[in-house]
Amino acid sequence: MKDAMAAATEAQSEASKLGTALRFLRQRFALVAVTSIAVVVPCFWHPRIEAGDLGSHTYNAWLAQLITQGKAPGLYLVQQWNNVLVDLALTHLGSALGFALAGRIVVPLCVLIFFWGAFALISAFAGREAWYLTPGIAMFAYGWTLQMGFLNYYLSIGLAMFSLVLIWRGRTVDRLLGLFLAALVLIAHPIGLLWLAGTMMYIVPADWLVGRSRWILFSTAIVVILTIHFCIAHKYHTYDPVAWHFYLFSGPDQLVTYGQRYRRLAAAFLLLAVGWLLGSLSEWDDSAFWNRIRTPFELCLLTLFGTAMVWGGIQLPSYATGLTFLPQRLTTITAVMGLCVLGCVRPRMWHLAGLLGCGLVFFPWMYQDTGLLNRMEEQAHTLVSKLPYGSRVIPTIWTPSGWRIGAEHIVDRACTGRCLSYSNYEPSSRQFRVRIAPEGSPIVVSSPVASLAMRDGSYVVQAADLPVAVIYQCDESDLSKLCIRDLSAGEATGRLGYHPR
Repeated sequence: MKDAMAAATEAQSEASKLGTALRFLRQRFALVAVTSIAVVVPCFWHPRIEAGDLGSHTYNAWLAQLITQGKAPGLYLVQQWNNVLVDLALTHLGSALGFALAGRIVVPLCVLIFFWGAFALISAFAGREAWYLTPGIAMFAYGWTLQMGFLNYYLSIGLAMFSLVLIWRGRTVDRLLGLFLAALVLIAHPIGLLWLAGTMMYIVPADWLVGRSRWILFSTAIVVILTIHFCIAHKYHTYDPVAWHFYLFSGPDQLVTYGQRYRRLAAAFLLLAVGWLLGSLSEWDDSAFWNRIRTPFELCLLTLFGTAMVWGGIQLPSYATGLTFLPQRLTTITAVMGLCVLGCVRPRMWHLAGLLGCGLVFFPWMYQDTGLLNRMEEQAHTLVSKLPYGSRVIPTIWTPSGWRIGAEHIVDRACTGRCLSYSNYEPSSRQFRVRIAPEGSPIVVSSPVASLAMRDGSYVVQAADLPVAVIYQCDESDLSKLCIRDLSAGEATGRLGYHPR
C-alpha cells in the first residue's frame, strides 16, 4: 500500500499541473461550463449585484477617472502596490464599458476564481475531484466576505489557492505560473500572500516529516503564531480581542450574513460536517486516509488558532483608520480548509444530499435579502437622478436588526457618474489609492471620524458642508422606502428617519 501511494505521489508530482488542468477541461468541459454558469447565477438574478463595499469600490473607481481628468479638486491618486487589483479592474473596465457593466464582469470573475481555486485546492489534498463538495464551495463563495464586498481580499484568497496548488504540486513551469499568481495575490491584498507563504512553509516540510518530527512542525507553527501575536501587540495599537469568543469564527459563520435565521443554517452545516467525520470511522484504521487528511486538518486547526490570536482591528501608523474585520475575513480560509478536510473522507450520497439541502436553504434566503437591498438601491438611483450633477449626498441607511451586512454603500454606487457621496470613507482612511489633500476637498469630508458620524446620523452639519442632502429611510415599517431632503447647518444628519434602537 505504501509503495503504491509513493508511486502515485511521484507520478502526481511529475505531471504538469497545467497539462492536468487542460486535460480536465477537455474531459469535463460541459460539466465545468454548466457548473460555472450555475455558480454565477446569483450575480445576475437581480438588476444589480449587492456586495457591500462593491458600491464604494465602483464609486471610487469613477473618482479615480475624474482625478486623471483634472475634475476632482482636492483629491489625488497614489501608486499603491496592494489592496488595489479589483479597483484597477473597475477603473479600466468602467472607463471602457461603463461602471455598471464593469461590476457585472469583475464580481462574477472573482466568484469563479474563488470557487475553482477552492475546488483545485480541495482536490489536491483529497487526491480526487471534489465535485460532491461543489454546493458547499458555492455557499462559502457567496458567504460573508463576498456579501461585505471585501473584493480585493476575496480575490487574493482565490488566486492564492491556485498559486498554492501550482507551487506545491507542480513542475517548474507550474511553479513559475504560481509565482506570477502570487504577485497578483499581493496586488489584490497582502493577507492573501501572507496566508499563501505561511501555508507553503507548512505543507512542504509536512510532506516528508513523519512521527515525532511532524508534531514538532505543528508545535513550531503554534509558537510562530504566538510570536507574531505578541510582536504585533507590542508594536501596534490593537482592539477588540477575539480569543475568548473564537468559536464564533469557525468557518460556518461565513454563512451568517443577512439575519439571525442564517445562524441556524450555520449550526446545521457544522453538525453535518461533524457527522461527516464521525461517519468515516471505518477509514480511521487506514494509513492512507490519515496521510491525506492530516495536513488539511492541522492547517484548519492552525487557522482556528490564528483567528483566536487576532484582533477585531489593528491600527497601522500609515493609515488614518484601523484594519478591521480581521477574524471575520480569516474564517473564509477556515471554511475552505474545513472543506479540504471533508474532501479527504470517502464521499457518500448523503454527503452531497446534505450539502444540497443547505444550499437550497441558503440561496433562496440570500435571494430574498439581496432583493430588499436591490429595492433600496433602485430608489436611491431614482432620488439622485433628480439632483443636479455634482450635488453632495450623505446616506443614513440601515439594514434590519440582526443583519451582519450594511447598506450605506448603495448610495455610493447610485452616485457614480452623477453626484458626490460626501461621506465617502476611502480617501480620508489613507488605505486606498484615492486620497484627500491636506487642505481638504469639496468632494468628500476630510475626516474618517466625521465620515462615520455622517453615516450613523450623529454628525452635526457645518456651514462649510452646505449644500448637502441626506438620503434616509422615511418609513420604519418598510426599510426599503427611501427619501431625500436638504440638510441645514447645525442639524444632525440622522435627525429624521429610521434609526436602530
